Amino acid sequence: VQLQASGGGLVQAGGSLRLSCAASGRTFSRYGMGWFRQAPGKEREFIAAISGSGRTTSYADSVKGRFTMSRDNAKNTVYLQMNSLKPEDTAVYYCAASTYSSSTYSSSFRYGYWGQGTLVTVSS
Repeated sequence: VQLQASGGGLVQAGGSLRLSCAASGRTFSRYGMGWFRQAPGKEREFIAAISGSGRTTSYADSVKGRFTMSRDNAKNTVYLQMNSLKPEDTAVYYCAASTYSSSTYSSSFRYGYWGQGTLVTVSS
């Protein structure tokens, strides 16, 4: 599966952005999906994940209550709605796909497919 992330940009603190990740292929619902981010000088970190059906989601504590992950299997797309953005949310955001469709893994090792990343910059 090939992934294409989009929707990043510059936003003021307190603002919102919605990231999208479009996937190729006809079996999108068989993939669990995740969002990760990497800030300059830091390791890549887990943000959110969603099961193939969309019924199960999980979030990192740092974004819980502010970010919402969803998917539209008919459009082969996952979304990350980001509200109440903070300067510390500044990073390159990556979407990833896992063949473990029923799970919402936080470990990047569970994801075999990655998009190219989209930059989110939050100004104070």
